[in-house]
Amino acid sequence: MSRPSSRVESFVQTEINWDKLDKTKFYVVGAGLFTGVTVALYPVSVVKTRLQVASKDVAERNAFSVVKGLLKNEGIPGLYRGFGTVITGAIPARIIFLTALETTKIAAFKLVEPFKFSEPTQAAIANGIAGMTASLFSQAVFVPIDVVSQKLMVQGFSGHATYTGGLDVVRKVMKSDGVRGLYRGFGLSVMTYSPSSAAWWASYGSSQRLIWRFLGYGGESEVAAPSQSKIVLVQACGGIIAGATASSITTPLDTIKTRLQVMGHQEERLSARQVVKNLIAEDGWKGLYRGLGPRFFSMSAWGTSMILTYEYLKRLCAKDE
Repeated sequence: MSRPSSRVESFVQTEINWDKLDKTKFYVVGAGLFTGVTVALYPVSVVKTRLQVASKDVAERNAFSVVKGLLKNEGIPGLYRGFGTVITGAIPARIIFLTALETTKIAAFKLVEPFKFSEPTQAAIANGIAGMTASLFSQAVFVPIDVVSQKLMVQGFSGHATYTGGLDVVRKVMKSDGVRGLYRGFGLSVMTYSPSSAAWWASYGSSQRLIWRFLGYGGESEVAAPSQSKIVLVQACGGIIAGATASSITTPLDTIKTRLQVMGHQEERLSARQVVKNLIAEDGWKGLYRGLGPRFFSMSAWGTSMILTYEYLKRLCAKDE
């Protein structure tokens, strides 16, 4: 029996499977690392959300003017509205997401293996299935956090209500709409984040393998194992490509979902169809792509930072052989 090619051996070294991880260390260290990434990138979410809900008579209609207005009126804290709520809910949501992602990915790879697809296609399908499944599982925790944090992000902006904090939002939403108010836009969240997660992870998995092929790891020739710096660079490029793909596909749904979630209690309850009609009436079809720039930047920056942190975390938590 011939020895496996160096290409296979070297590529395997770039990935660490779920069964090779110290789970306790993974969750504890991961909570700290991802909190740091969230701190760095949270302001982009605030800007994106404000752009998506701005009415046509609001002066702040681009990312620069939104940031300028927030800094002028509130300083740096204005860029972190709702952060406490997000960070509180993000830890359980992320644990659910990452556990579902890794366990589903293993099963999905086994499922598609008999079809003998090319390596990039196998990676796209398996990662896509895993990303969608993980998103579906985490939405039960994530949607209420999303509703509360987004209301805090836009309070006092474009006629939206003001709150004293996350608990005040929860109390008022529960009083007005009951528990279902915390799950407003749940269907659209599932329709937005699940395809977005599927597109992101499918793009990441396949683009990473295509880049490795381009770098000479796709043939049967003997090549040395890639350096850590090369692995990190390939993973970063995969994250950027994944962010561009996912943001382009799902921004319209995200805009509609955000508008549904941040409607004030005194406003007439609009359906998704009415929200679409209003957006088109205000800005034409481009209204559905409000906040595309910040969303693209957010998904690319967050995705790249997240995947580099995630891959580093897996290397850090790998069990000794």
